[in-house]
Amino acid sequence: MHTLRTADKDFETQFTSFLALKRDADAGVDGVVAGIIADVKKRGDAALVEYTNRFDRVQYAANDIRIPANDIASANPGKEVLEALEIAARRIRAYHEKQLPEPLLYTDGDGITLGWKWTPVDAAGIYVPGGTASYPSSVLMNAIPAKVAGVKRLVMVVPTPDGEMNPAVLAAARIAGVTEIYRVGGAQAVAALAYGTATIAPVAVIVGPGNAYVASAKKQVFGQVGIDMVAGPSEILVIADNQNNPAWIAADLLSQAEHDTAAQSILITDDAGFAAKVETEIASALKTLPRAKIASKSLDDFGGVIIVRNWEEAAALSDRIAPEHLELAVENPAALAGKISHAGAIFLGRHAPEALGDYIAGPSHVLPTSGTARFSSGLGVLNFMKRTSLIGADAEAARALGTHAAALADAEGLGAHALSLRARVMSNG
Repeated sequence: MHTLRTADKDFETQFTSFLALKRDADAGVDGVVAGIIADVKKRGDAALVEYTNRFDRVQYAANDIRIPANDIASANPGKEVLEALEIAARRIRAYHEKQLPEPLLYTDGDGITLGWKWTPVDAAGIYVPGGTASYPSSVLMNAIPAKVAGVKRLVMVVPTPDGEMNPAVLAAARIAGVTEIYRVGGAQAVAALAYGTATIAPVAVIVGPGNAYVASAKKQVFGQVGIDMVAGPSEILVIADNQNNPAWIAADLLSQAEHDTAAQSILITDDAGFAAKVETEIASALKTLPRAKIASKSLDDFGGVIIVRNWEEAAALSDRIAPEHLELAVENPAALAGKISHAGAIFLGRHAPEALGDYIAGPSHVLPTSGTARFSSGLGVLNFMKRTSLIGADAEAARALGTHAAALADAEGLGAHALSLRARVMSNG
C-alpha cells in the first residue's frame, strides 16, 4: 500500500498524485457501449438477445428472458439467508419511510398561493449485478426505496452468466415486491430499459450498480431516462486511532478491496506503529480470503496509508477524498463527523463497520464514488420522486403583482408574456 505522511515536505505532491491514480474504465468502453445502445434502440429484442447470448454464454430467445413468476415464488436460498433478507428488508423500509417528503400549500402576504407536491415516477428499472459476484442485498437497497416512494412498476434486470441464477437474488426480489424480472444485463439491458423493446417496456428512471459498461450505458442514456448516479469502483476510507483492534481495521479495508481490482481502501491514522500492525493483519487475512487475489491487487495498486499529525488534518484530507464509505473508528466519532462535509455514508465508532451498512443497517448502500460525494447523495426515496411546484392567485393578487411581472417581461423583450399579465391587471373580473 502507498504510504504518505503529512509531515513530509513533499506530502502535497504525493497526495495529489495518489488522488489522481486512474481507477476508471478504459476510454474505449464508451465507444463500445454507444454501439450497443444504438443497436438495441434500432433492433430491439433481436439485439438484446444477441448480445445477452454472446456475453453471458447462453442460448435465449426473446420469450425466454422474462423470469417466470413460479421461479420467483419458489426461490429458496435457505432459511438463514431468507431470515436475514427479511430483517434487512424491514430495516431498509423503516429507514426510507422517514425520507418521504411532505407536500406544502400556503398563501403568502401578497395573496399568492404557493406550494409543492411530490409524485413518484411511473416505472423504475433496477440493475442488479450478476457477474463475478451476485448481490441480493442490491435488490433490497434499490427496490425498497422505490416501493416506499410509490413507484407502481419496478423492472429488474440481472445477468445470468452460463444460465446460473442465484436463488437469493430472486428471493430478495420477492421480498421487495418485484415481479417483473429479466435475465439480461450489461449495456444492452440498460438500453432496453431506456428505450424499450417488444418484450421490455421502457422505464423513467434506472438505478443500481454495475461494471464499467453498465456505468457508461447509464451515463449515455441519461436524458432519455433519469439515473441515480454513474458509479465507479467501490472505495473505503477508515480514520482510526491506535485504540482499535488492528485485525478489525484490516478486515474493514479488505471488505472493499475484495470487490474489484479497481476498488480503493485507505487508512488514515495518527500512529505509524498502529498502521504497521494493520498491514501485518492484512497480509495474514489475505492467506485465507476466497477473493484474496482481487483484494491483493486492489491494495497494491490503489491502497493507501496516510499518517497524520492530528484529526483536523484527517478531516481535511477526508473531504478532499470525498469517499463513498467513511469509517470513523475513533474515541469521539460524532465530533469528528461534524468536521466532515463530503462522504457517501459515515460509519460512527469502532463497532460500525462499513459491511453493516452494506447489508442491514437501513440506508441504501448505493452511494456516490470517485469523489462525487462532493456534490451528490446516496440512493434514496427522492431518486424515484418528482417535485411539482403549485402556484395560484386570485384576481386581487394577480393585479397587485402583474404590473411588476409585466415590467420584467418587457425588459426581456417578451411581449406576449407582458400581454398575458396586463390582461389580468386591467380586468374587472
